[in-house]
Amino acid sequence: MIFPVDAFHGFSYVLRSLRACDAQDFTARVIPMRSKEIIVDPQLIIVAGREKSLLRRHPWIFSGAVATVKGRPVSGQTVDVLGQNGQWLARASFSPKSQIMGRVWTFDAEEVIDGDFFLRRILQSAGRRKDFESAGNALRLVHSESDGLPGLILDRYAGVLVFQLLTAGMEFWRDAIIGALRNLFPEDAILERSDVDVRAKEGLAARTVVVHGQIPEQVGIHENGVKYLVDVQGGHKTGFYLDQRDSRLAVARAAGGREVLNCFSYTGGFGLAALGGGAAHVTQLDASAPALALAERNREANGFAPGSMDTVCGDAFQILRDWHREKRTFDLIVLDPPKFVDSKASLNRACRGYKDINLSALRLLNPGGRLFTFSCSGLMEDALFQKIVSDAALDAGRTGRIIHRLTQAGDHPVSLAFPEGAYLKGLEVLVD
Repeated sequence: MIFPVDAFHGFSYVLRSLRACDAQDFTARVIPMRSKEIIVDPQLIIVAGREKSLLRRHPWIFSGAVATVKGRPVSGQTVDVLGQNGQWLARASFSPKSQIMGRVWTFDAEEVIDGDFFLRRILQSAGRRKDFESAGNALRLVHSESDGLPGLILDRYAGVLVFQLLTAGMEFWRDAIIGALRNLFPEDAILERSDVDVRAKEGLAARTVVVHGQIPEQVGIHENGVKYLVDVQGGHKTGFYLDQRDSRLAVARAAGGREVLNCFSYTGGFGLAALGGGAAHVTQLDASAPALALAERNREANGFAPGSMDTVCGDAFQILRDWHREKRTFDLIVLDPPKFVDSKASLNRACRGYKDINLSALRLLNPGGRLFTFSCSGLMEDALFQKIVSDAALDAGRTGRIIHRLTQAGDHPVSLAFPEGAYLKGLEVLVD
């Protein structure tokens, strides 16, 4: 069965189609998916006492928790995970070069890991997003571990699918992933953006390739009434920060009549949302001239007046300090910097960076102004981030009150058993 999926919607139709088939019919009609040769019965034997996290259904198995590797599994192959007493615990992918040696596919001993497994999981994950379709035509359809597919990121921009394979297990099943996407979204173009640094930790090279169809230079999407052009082939992440959808809406609701500064603006997402919400004027500040050029094209695409937005190219840290000396002020400031923390060793340096940029922003806010400040670093805990912003306010001589706590949009869910999936944190602060 080939599932016809509309260029923008259609997940509910797909789910109804799946329910209409019995298992035998469903398996028989799916396009065949090629996989690699499987070595029989490889196993990971877990150190006594280290199986507790698996019993709580946490999907990671660190190398230090592995007592023995039985058989000779190749990188990415599926292995059974057993306790010292022989108890079957899980079925996982094997990654010998990573500190995370195993990533769990399933805790069901009866579930087979094959091409149909990935088709079912992607279909189920996409179906869970139907409640978010009303916000626009760009969504994350698969969010790695939190959707039971560790190492797979799948975003959909209108009729273009962009996926990333981050782990050895996903690399092993690459053909099956592509086959599933071709089955479920036969009308969509498909782009692979497996070009992230984390692949090196799995012993994998970076790869960007058009898998199917034609990929436009920019893909036009809409979100909460605002239009955006997205560079899916060369832009950050898969082209756009879909995880900030809810926070952009929060900025739009607060921006009416205000003078807005959007720092680390990239292609202008928060600033354009602010203009859509009636901001008096927006300044987009970023270190990338090409990103700012696309922000200007986005302004034109929305029909916002040329005088409603300025772009400034440069180092936000230095420019904010310069504007403080010049006594320039704003009513609403957005701070959405890149990830400052990529390891525990870099946490102290990152804290200094977050404090510096928040201190500078707080000095520029008019009384009664709003600060929207974010960290996308998973290692930055919520309490620590709040303390950093509090310390910055103290040094700036300002008093702030948290109005809302902000986090990643609902199509970037967090599994209850996998708290590491909650990486994005933000604060909307009212500043006296």
